[in-house]
Amino acid sequence: MKTNTSIYKFRYSYLILLILTFSFNGFSQTASIGSSVTWGKVDGVSVNGLVQGPSAAEADLQVACVFEYTEGDIFNPPALPANLNGMVHLDDALKGIITELRKNGKFTGHSLETLLITPPKGTLASKQLLLIGLGDRNKFTPDLMISVGSTAMREALRLGVSNYSFASDIKDAGIDSPTALVAANVVLGSFEAYRTQSYLKEKKLADYKPLTKVILLAGPAFYTVAGEGIKDAIAKLNSK
Repeated sequence: MKTNTSIYKFRYSYLILLILTFSFNGFSQTASIGSSVTWGKVDGVSVNGLVQGPSAAEADLQVACVFEYTEGDIFNPPALPANLNGMVHLDDALKGIITELRKNGKFTGHSLETLLITPPKGTLASKQLLLIGLGDRNKFTPDLMISVGSTAMREALRLGVSNYSFASDIKDAGIDSPTALVAANVVLGSFEAYRTQSYLKEKKLADYKPLTKVILLAGPAFYTVAGEGIKDAIAKLNSK
């Protein structure tokens, strides 16, 4: 009996040690609201991660993505619960205008469709809101996010902002997408567009205000996984 008790104590202690080791080495799958990090830089532009909803993230421009409208799509399952759903918070902050625009067809959410909104002071933490359409939710593929990232970057440069915050909102809509790949594609598409504009600027065929920072938003449960994809994309871009 004494020997068995010792074995059980050893196994219990070892289990606790494993849990602590994984926690301290960043293997926890959740992060607290407000957690932020600079994942790296591309062409002098900081690429930051932030655990925050699009209504509360501070930026010159907030980018949010939505699918083509179906009744109750951001409120009902499989959409994330309201307390975790950034698009619901964004819609609430604007007194339901996003749902209204989508429902009456003034913004259809077709793939890469854009709509710029200037929110009343005090409603959002950002100065402007750019909606980008994701098209038919049943036809979504992660490859689309390369083009979405490019669209966001081009619009940000056209508007002359020094930074912008990006929320894909795919998980909010209840779409089971590969988080790391989506995040990586957003970064790849964004900086492909940035480099195209840089090339045109060198040829004196374009002009823009250089960016200082791109902020990529993620929910607490997806922050770490998204970061892995972002870091891979940064490494790939910096190797070119």
